[in-house]
Amino acid sequence: MEEIAFLGHVVSEKGIQPDPAKVKAIMEWEPPKDVSEVRSFPGLTGYYRRFVKDFSVVAKPLTNLLKNKAPCKWNDKCAQSFEELKKRLTSTPILALSSGDGGYVVYTDASRQGLGYVLMQHGKVMAYASRQLRPHEMNYPAHDLELAAIVHALKIWRHYLYGETFQIYTDHKSLKYIPTQKELNLRQRMWIELLKDYMIAPLTIILERQILWQML
Repeated sequence: MEEIAFLGHVVSEKGIQPDPAKVKAIMEWEPPKDVSEVRSFPGLTGYYRRFVKDFSVVAKPLTNLLKNKAPCKWNDKCAQSFEELKKRLTSTPILALSSGDGGYVVYTDASRQGLGYVLMQHGKVMAYASRQLRPHEMNYPAHDLELAAIVHALKIWRHYLYGETFQIYTDHKSLKYIPTQKELNLRQRMWIELLKDYMIAPLTIILERQILWQML
């Protein structure tokens, strides 16, 4: 077989993509009228979040509706988020499947909107990931937010990265020196313990971003 449908995806020699039948159902979805319907839409689209860059940021107006105890108030931001998710799912890339021979690269970024990551191998995107900040993380300094993005990326893609040689790119240069930094807070100490499972040596700046660590 040249391709096969499996668990809402289509897998072929080119890679993996959402099942067109599922995408069609999403495109025909009517604007939600109550909290139950609001919950269903991000739930379905969230199944394909690995195909959508910055999914958490785009879906934030919808997920915010679920946090409030007040009646569901559909507004322009919610409508924009609803349509943008539909648009992005119709233009999703075909994600590469792991070739199993290393060469992984992880790009991470953090902002007050959320954390975002991209996993690539041999120049091809394998997956996108993102999440919104938790309430206590809103108080983190930029240094800790950027480090949190790296730690979370290592956790969700551990099955790809553990025991492999790979690189992490970040735009926060000072993180390069955290393994040798003498004064760390408790949160940073816990994260460093996780990083020690992967880290072997620092590398140098490349273009506008920096290879943070060469990992193994």
